Amino acid sequence: MKATAIATFFGVFLTCTYTAKEATKKPKKPKLYVPQIDCDVKAGKIINPEFIAKCPPGCQDVKYRVYGTDIYASFSSVCNAAIHSGIIDNTGGKILVQKVAGHSAYRGSFSNGVRSLSLPRWRESFLVSEGKPRKGVTYPSTLEYSSSKSTAVKSEPKKPEQDPKGMKSADTSNTSEKASEQGDAIRKEYQTSPVPTPATQMATTTPTPMTTTTDPSTTVPQPTTTPATTRTTAAAAKTRPGLHRVREMGSSSVHPAYASVVAAASRQVQAAQGRGQNTAFRGTSTSTSNRNIVRHNTGIQRQEPVATFQRAAGSPAHLAMETDSWKHGLSLFDTGFSSKEELNPKPLESISQGNQNCKVDLSFLMDGSWSIGKRRFQLQKRFLGNVAQALGIGSAGPLMGIIQYGDDPSTEFNLKTYANSKDIRNAIEKIQQKGGLSNVGKALSFVNKNFFLDANGNRGGAPNVVVVVVDGWPTDQVEEASRLARESGINIFFVTVEAAAQNEKQNVIEPNFVDKAVCRTNGFYSINVPSWFSLHKVVQPLVKRVCDTDRLVCSKTCLNSADIGFVIDGSSSVGTSNFRTVLQFVANISKEFEISDTDTRVGAVQYTYEQRLEFSFDKYSTKEDVLSAIKRISYWSGGTSTGAAISYASEQLFSKSKPNKRKIMILITDGRSYDDVSVPAMEAHRNGVIAYSIGVAWAAPDELEAIATDPHKEHSFFVDEFDNLYRYVNQLIQNICTEFNSQPRN
Repeated sequence: MKATAIATFFGVFLTCTYTAKEATKKPKKPKLYVPQIDCDVKAGKIINPEFIAKCPPGCQDVKYRVYGTDIYASFSSVCNAAIHSGIIDNTGGKILVQKVAGHSAYRGSFSNGVRSLSLPRWRESFLVSEGKPRKGVTYPSTLEYSSSKSTAVKSEPKKPEQDPKGMKSADTSNTSEKASEQGDAIRKEYQTSPVPTPATQMATTTPTPMTTTTDPSTTVPQPTTTPATTRTTAAAAKTRPGLHRVREMGSSSVHPAYASVVAAASRQVQAAQGRGQNTAFRGTSTSTSNRNIVRHNTGIQRQEPVATFQRAAGSPAHLAMETDSWKHGLSLFDTGFSSKEELNPKPLESISQGNQNCKVDLSFLMDGSWSIGKRRFQLQKRFLGNVAQALGIGSAGPLMGIIQYGDDPSTEFNLKTYANSKDIRNAIEKIQQKGGLSNVGKALSFVNKNFFLDANGNRGGAPNVVVVVVDGWPTDQVEEASRLARESGINIFFVTVEAAAQNEKQNVIEPNFVDKAVCRTNGFYSINVPSWFSLHKVVQPLVKRVCDTDRLVCSKTCLNSADIGFVIDGSSSVGTSNFRTVLQFVANISKEFEISDTDTRVGAVQYTYEQRLEFSFDKYSTKEDVLSAIKRISYWSGGTSTGAAISYASEQLFSKSKPNKRKIMILITDGRSYDDVSVPAMEAHRNGVIAYSIGVAWAAPDELEAIATDPHKEHSFFVDEFDNLYRYVNQLIQNICTEFNSQPRN
């Protein structure tokens, strides 16, 4: 009996132990099925905003083009971009792709055996990283393409995709008939979706089976987008006043526990701002006016005149550390910059028309570094207030915003925050000094990417101008950031105060930094002031220069400063269907330019034995009207007299070009000319016409080279059939922009 009881006890004990172990076991994560993509798949063709995919071997090939470095244009091959970034090699592998916003410039480079190309701008970008799922994100087991075809895990071979800039006409009879009826309307090649939060992804129902990398019992999903950041920087590395910046957090992507803490923090910040203090959550930082701060990497102190003013006590080395709240779930593409407007938005109080003879969009980069000191920072604020008053700020005149830079830049207010000079002067008075180094290059990059946006009040038709105020010299490189800003059409002015003395010049990181940064090196874009106490003397000269819109040459970019004349072969060998493909090619090139009567203008000539002016440069002043006019061009049919067509275009189009426009001729032909092309082409070149020749099928290579501007390898192209014309849309635009940007700046 006793033995039976003991056996029963042990049996129960073992059963309970086994049950407890089973209960504590974590449920197995479902296996993530990864779809495979081909080497030629471009990110823009895939609708999913974030996905994991597997690349096959052999994608390291020049025919799979890549545009950009680190951040790639969606026009790029996904797999070859992953090789370029070093995520995978030519043997293939899994990658994680995240879609992000488009950029105004993509820099080409050579990395990991892949040469990526530069691109002036594109409407969508993507990032590639190691193919590991992020916690809380649901990834699709099939990818959705813009052609409405889904690719399964084991996909069938598919036809090569087409570039989004230049699409071929459909081959099927139904599509051809439909395209003919609608006038071969330009198709939208892909759609862009914002990156969803995990909450919205898990709520989506779809018949396609989905897998998730999270535990089903998890109750707090990690946000996909960055709600805010937490940065703690050692005071020895960065000397900045302690200031909390709390970014706005969408309720759909933030857990209530986070939201309550952030809300409390925000109230503290606003309360501190209301008292006019620069206050951290713990303690109060003390600013300094010490002009003798040792610049990092210089090893010397800049002495100020003793009679100027008495320096306040204190050193930035003892200031509190800056901590931004909540770095939980930081996104790969978070910039780390913050804007004071997010903490305390200021509505427009009164609107002025302003000085209508000075319609510019202005951004002032004010120096908030420790080298400037308190007194000089106040003098700088007074200077900016006087400039705002002299400009005559208003909705029909100049608009003005301010970015303060130190270690990092931050927006004080943007173009649409204030609409009159009085409000701007009052706002300037309330600006508190940031401190830190003088990182001008980082500030210029920030302006280029984040300031001149429609959401910030950028008007498009007004020139973009940046005025950089620098105490002494920058503590970082400015040349590359300035070049990208100029290529985006931003006019950069420098106001340098108390330049480096002779014994300090060896400590300047980038000698002649002003000449490397400005649009022209003729002195128009730079003003040197010997002392902060004479800064008021340059208010009127600076205002006069920034308002002289005729001399703001950086407002002219490769996309808004040309007269482009298309010379189109309409001979019998082309045929009706191929002629429509040529018109599609012409339209796809045209739509990449900024078209208006003051920007790029477009004209067209069609030729056979004879010539016909389809429309002149001054006929249409909007992109929509130009594209409609291209679609309406009717096929002529006849012989091929290309030489006569070049002469006709020179007389009827380019002789009526505006003096400040670049004259660009793009000639498309499919055969050898019945007449001589070299003499008319040389005459056009002498008259300043930049000629690009595109030959199809039976076009003669020697004639294409004779027509093209030197070097002909960069101005002459050949394709074996009309359906491949689309391949050269991007290359043609890139060459036009490269040539424009290589012009001397003196």
